[in-house]
Amino acid sequence: MPVVDQNKDSSLDSNYLAAVKQAMGKAYAPYSNYPVGALVVTEDGQTFAGCNVENASYPEGHCAETAAIAAMVLAGHQRIKQIYIMSQDQQGATPCGGCRQRIREFADAQTPVILCSPTGVQQRRHLAELLPHAFGPEFLS
Repeated sequence: MPVVDQNKDSSLDSNYLAAVKQAMGKAYAPYSNYPVGALVVTEDGQTFAGCNVENASYPEGHCAETAAIAAMVLAGHQRIKQIYIMSQDQQGATPCGGCRQRIREFADAQTPVILCSPTGVQQRRHLAELLPHAFGPEFLS
């Protein structure tokens, strides 16, 4: 499985890691005890963070990726350059299936998805590796 160049954007990683870690620290996860933070980076370098917010009625919660994408859209952006996702897993958790599709709505197959733990970047993948043969907006035109 190909991996995104490990050195790409490494100079910015520390800033992005601090922001995504701060977002993870704000997560409301009293049921799963699984806090997650996400940080969307747009093509012009703006960042939008999100955290997971659980609910006693489990399907009513929101994933960190969903929250970050919503903040990006609210600010008037519609393109993800890259996304950082942090959990407490040492290998870096991957986004759920629904969030992979949400990311795809605003990204393409080559968009980097950077999986992080509190100690740093653990994996760099392209969205196509996480969501092969994805259905996107172009199929509806």
